[in-house]
Amino acid sequence: MAKPKFPHLVGSKWTAQQKTLGWRHFHVVNRKNQGGWVFAELVAACDPQARFWLNAKVLKNRQIWAAGWQTLNEIQAIATDFDLDLDLKQTADPSLD
Repeated sequence: MAKPKFPHLVGSKWTAQQKTLGWRHFHVVNRKNQGGWVFAELVAACDPQARFWLNAKVLKNRQIWAAGWQTLNEIQAIATDFDLDLDLKQTADPSLD
């Protein structure tokens, strides 16, 4: 039997790297399997009216989402890490410009 994709999705908490619908902190309240895709319904922690569905694979992109609820300092540190990684890659390979 195949391992289920995203087995602990419902109830998980996420921080958007940029404000989404005016908020950064979300939790997953529902999941939907459609064909080979898994979708998550996210709801803002402070506003239950701010909700949307997205492909759960997008949550793995650390430039867009961070697992758990992060502080602004942690969000800025993650953004800085990605900027440094990008700078290092561009220095190593000029074709990435």
